[in-house]
Amino acid sequence: MRTAVLLLLSVVLFASCASPKPPPNLAGASMDSPASERQDAGTDGGSVEPLPVEDAGTTDAGVEPSTAVSTPGEDPLAQGIPGPGELKRLDFRGGEPRLPIKLMEGRREATFSPRGRMRMRFGGAVDKVLDAAAGTRWTVRVTQGEPAVLAARVQLGEHRFADREGLAAAQEEWKARGLAVRAQVLGAVYGIAGKVIDNRRSLLLVDEVLTPEDAATRQAELLHQFGARTTLFEEVRTPARAILEVRDESGAVVGLAQDRLDADSPDGAGFDVRQVEFGVGYDFHGFEDRTFRGALQFSVDRAGLLAVVNVVPLEDLLKGLVPAEIFARAHSEALKAQAVTARGEVLAKVGIKHLADPYLLCSEQHCAVYRGRTGEAASTSAAVEATRGEALFSADGRLVDSVYSAVCGGHTEDNDIVWGGPPDPSLRGRPDILEPSEAPPSPSRLEAWLATPDVGAACRLSSFAQPSKFRWEKRFTAAQVDALVARLGVGRVQAMSFQERGVSGRARVLALSGDLGATQVRGELNIRRLFGMLNSSMAVVEAERNAEGRPTHWLFRGGGWGHGVGMCQTGAIGRAEAGQRYQDILRHYFNGAEVAPIY
Repeated sequence: MRTAVLLLLSVVLFASCASPKPPPNLAGASMDSPASERQDAGTDGGSVEPLPVEDAGTTDAGVEPSTAVSTPGEDPLAQGIPGPGELKRLDFRGGEPRLPIKLMEGRREATFSPRGRMRMRFGGAVDKVLDAAAGTRWTVRVTQGEPAVLAARVQLGEHRFADREGLAAAQEEWKARGLAVRAQVLGAVYGIAGKVIDNRRSLLLVDEVLTPEDAATRQAELLHQFGARTTLFEEVRTPARAILEVRDESGAVVGLAQDRLDADSPDGAGFDVRQVEFGVGYDFHGFEDRTFRGALQFSVDRAGLLAVVNVVPLEDLLKGLVPAEIFARAHSEALKAQAVTARGEVLAKVGIKHLADPYLLCSEQHCAVYRGRTGEAASTSAAVEATRGEALFSADGRLVDSVYSAVCGGHTEDNDIVWGGPPDPSLRGRPDILEPSEAPPSPSRLEAWLATPDVGAACRLSSFAQPSKFRWEKRFTAAQVDALVARLGVGRVQAMSFQERGVSGRARVLALSGDLGATQVRGELNIRRLFGMLNSSMAVVEAERNAEGRPTHWLFRGGGWGHGVGMCQTGAIGRAEAGQRYQDILRHYFNGAEVAPIY
């Protein structure tokens, strides 16, 4: 029955779309889109040189290199917009790569308009194209949706690819607990313009394939039995399917597509997308009409519903992303530093996230906040253009994992303290002092360091500095703390202390004891999340007790806002205002790493 329906739909689609001639009422002129205000050029990258790596084969999730590419100036639809499966590894042979970024998913329909001439391609064995003029309005609606069949493994941990010893130790630890485990490599390594881009990492998985529901039950068991916080590693066993209807402004169906529909604007004018959903799961959740560069791809998401994806060149992606990461009114050299680090961050995430989804990255906090052309600012776009194709590379020519956080509090931190794994030579914690005061205390004397109000730190002297983020206090009642840690099983908390501190004073262990027992919380982020997201783990904690010696309140005093590894964003602004160029700013925060072009 389903085969008959699909054959019928194919006939209807061919009849609707075989002719590229648009209806008479689609005539019109293209429009340009002004960017809305929100708060040095690289060289040609040349050819891609795949590097032979024994350990980096195709993963169970189907991560394979891409070979499809559109050459500059060519209509991308002439060869087809690259699909998500083809872009798990980027292709730089045409210059900058194009990335599929999720705008929204889980929708029954979506409405959009081209800002210039549009070509819509329906795919299939016979090329079916619909041409339309600027300003016309179209709706894509999903029908007959069938969700994907997913399999899942419980992910016990993640290690940097170089951390062979850490991975082996974790494997032995879990084997000793009676669990069969396996390692899984994600990411890719390849050379371009004499540089090495390597975002591989090793996952440690429970070696049993489950349904997502059974895997969630297994996660709960591991948490109860071993106190292990785990995630899910998902892969698609049967892809989602659906018929996509295309309707014109009158509501008439003008074409049908199986599973995917591509729309591009050959003149590069882009698209308006109505009611884009954002902030899903956050208190600022809402909907907004937005404008995007590049092309649109309408795909079936894992639930059998509609995903709207923006296929956009990397530099255009950054123009809509960087303003969400830093103040657009900041000094231009700080904006350039942010553009370079954001470019490296995107490259580091490709092929690592959303392996079971029809896109590479999302446009939310999980990956990077991206509002498209709607979120662009002239100042940050200029910074992206000035650093076009540039990224950070270590002395041995490898891409630096150019992470950043809002406020370091006067001292950045070592990557291994915050995330574990081997030390990264480019991510070493160091003082962020511009104007040393007389004999300033060191974070090794953390209480004195936090109590010093006039530390000459770049993130305190910046014109964008906020005193409440440089130094802060957070106070909880004993009852609040007991409720927050109830699942740890220690009862009413009697003592708390931070342990295993790094060079900035940030802690990676919190020890707690209560009237029912004692435990430790390991991991900088886990500690912060336990207390409703503490500003940072560069903190001390003390109890306020009653006459009987029982805690009545717990007071956290700390410094900084965020994990503190890599570039301090507010500090970068302070350094730029002090006269430093973006290359010098990045050289400071990333231990001598140099800016170099990759295309």
